[in-house]
Amino acid sequence: MAVVPALRLAHRGDHRVHLEDSLAAILGAMDVPGCDGVEFDVRSSSDGVPMLLHDETLERTHGRPEAIGALTAAELDGLGVPRLDAVLAALPRRAFLDVELKESFGRPLIEVLAAGRGPELRDAVISAFDPAVLARIEGLVPTWPRWLNARTLNRAVIGRAVEGGCIGVSIEWSALTPANLRAARGAGLQVAAWTVTKRSTYTRLVELGVGAICVEGEALTA
Repeated sequence: MAVVPALRLAHRGDHRVHLEDSLAAILGAMDVPGCDGVEFDVRSSSDGVPMLLHDETLERTHGRPEAIGALTAAELDGLGVPRLDAVLAALPRRAFLDVELKESFGRPLIEVLAAGRGPELRDAVISAFDPAVLARIEGLVPTWPRWLNARTLNRAVIGRAVEGGCIGVSIEWSALTPANLRAARGAGLQVAAWTVTKRSTYTRLVELGVGAICVEGEALTA
């Protein structure tokens, strides 16, 4: 039986040259041959605008002590932190999106995503580690696809994902085994993996049947 290639998603864009989660990194990833899409992180500015940033503060990436939630979108614009709507507008439609929410969002996020990817959220998934964050999305748009992120894959994680109406789970790659992959798929869940840096690891996960893999570094190179 032929091995079906997994979606190869650039983790926070291609940050080998550009700053992670920056517009340049996100767009640069889609110039890499064989890259199917991107994974990026979303937090809110103080005035409720969805912005791309992984950390709670700007210290590591921008050398600033402030929390992202302490600055307005206009202030974050000046620091080069991109707005979600700008990223969606700039990305090619062929890009699959793993939109990881780092906090709970309401209608403003839904409106931005719907404007960028349509009311059915085409070629995209919402992911989060916190089931409550995903439950909020489910309450607003029940049909939008969701992945539960976790560091391991066991019965408890599978149960939370199923109970939360998720279509899949996204798991730290080293925790995946043939047995727990079978268990997840037996429960009707897609399985994604994060974050792979070696091409050999990517190939092994594809052979295991993982459906989407967040990659960076060597693993992002075709």
